Amino acid sequence: MARYAPEPPFRHDRPQRTGVVLVNLGTPAAPTPEAVRPFLREFLSDPRVIELPRWLWQTILHLFILPRRPKANAQKYASIWLDEGSPLEVYTERLTHALESHWTERGREPLVRWAMRYGEPSVAKVLARMKEEGLRRLLVVPLYPQYCASTTASVFDAVAAELMRWRDVPELRLVRHWHDDPRYLEALAQTLETHWAQHGRPDKLILSFHGMPRRTLELGDPYHCECHKTARLVAERLRLAPDQWLVTFQSRFGRARWLEPYTQPTLERLAREGVARVDVLCPGFATDCLETLEEIGMECRTAFLEAGGKQFHYVPCLNDSPFWVERFAALLEDHLGQWPDRTPATDEELQARLARAKAMGAKQ
Repeated sequence: MARYAPEPPFRHDRPQRTGVVLVNLGTPAAPTPEAVRPFLREFLSDPRVIELPRWLWQTILHLFILPRRPKANAQKYASIWLDEGSPLEVYTERLTHALESHWTERGREPLVRWAMRYGEPSVAKVLARMKEEGLRRLLVVPLYPQYCASTTASVFDAVAAELMRWRDVPELRLVRHWHDDPRYLEALAQTLETHWAQHGRPDKLILSFHGMPRRTLELGDPYHCECHKTARLVAERLRLAPDQWLVTFQSRFGRARWLEPYTQPTLERLAREGVARVDVLCPGFATDCLETLEEIGMECRTAFLEAGGKQFHYVPCLNDSPFWVERFAALLEDHLGQWPDRTPATDEELQARLARAKAMGAKQ
């Protein structure tokens, strides 16, 4: 068996393209136990996600988790499912198309595609299709503002695993994070200011990030620090006093100690202490998904109100909001650098492009 996959037939008349692939976590294909089970199996089998001896974890996964969790998770997915499908998929696709449209309107033409780390469309399949379209330069964009080994690095693993099969590999760049990029911070601040202009300000702003085992911090993962830096810089932009905002971590799993404070217990405590209204924003999620719409928007809302709180506002993620698309495109252009969107396929096309550039220079 050949070590490398066969290459598409080389075509001299096809331009060499620059590609941008946005990679999100993934989602089941449907809100059913039958669809959730293979998604959970793939997700929870990633050694980046669960750092336990494989034999031990696979035993736990197949004996205790996969027989029980798919049904409960399917009910949660069903509660947020859109007519078009899973929110995470819908918003990821919308963001991709919005970026593509933004660049097209400005005369740029990179290939812009989206993939899922787990589930479909897989990273491998999307990259293979991009290769058939003439991919020569590739910018990989994990949709995680804060770097974490279990998310960002896992995307790199998937990309590397696919490229290891290629004989003719593209130039490659990876967006590691954008947790402190001014354009991202400005978009978050604008989201909150727009919400507050319509609904007034809360007694407390909660910035809830996805949780990770505390052990990851002790082993040197920068995620915890990057979350706190994002929160601090957003609070500074909004000129919030220290007692007006708080960082928490959600989505705990298992019995191990995770990053603290935990979101839901914190909300319940605030309600008991007399905090009447909280607003919750999840800056670690590029698009709305199960963890934001169901866990925060439903479970945490109920917990806060039942503990005595009066008003709970979930502020949606950036998703494909126009002001974020414009800033995100500029952020990605920094990573694209001097890469051309496409390399002309023929000498005639190259000469025509040079002539246009010379004419434009003369006008200036």
